[in-house]
Amino acid sequence: MFFFYWLITDAYAMGAPQQGGSQAGGLESFLINLLPLVLIIIIFYLLLIRPQQKRVKEHKQMIESLKKGDKVITTGGIYGVIDAVGSETFTIKVGENVKIKVGKNHILSVRGTSDED
Repeated sequence: MFFFYWLITDAYAMGAPQQGGSQAGGLESFLINLLPLVLIIIIFYLLLIRPQQKRVKEHKQMIESLKKGDKVITTGGIYGVIDAVGSETFTIKVGENVKIKVGKNHILSVRGTSDED
């Protein structure tokens, strides 16, 4: 029983937080508590969002610069040569008398001229 009395006494001894603090102290406390959240947002932007936007921009420029005769790789892993360019698609020659139509966004990269056929 003494143990419970000791717990209750300590709880009352802590008391309620003091009221009547200044408004400036509350604003400072709010800003200090907000600082880690702002830092996390900045780190996410610098490490995740910005590099992804850069990759998307580079991919869009690469797609716009493709022309007939360029060797490409699709996102499905198909190697071919661009035979025709449409508004939203490429016709790719993948073998003798074999052509496929692929959406422009599904071109992964351009192969070098020294790559194997």
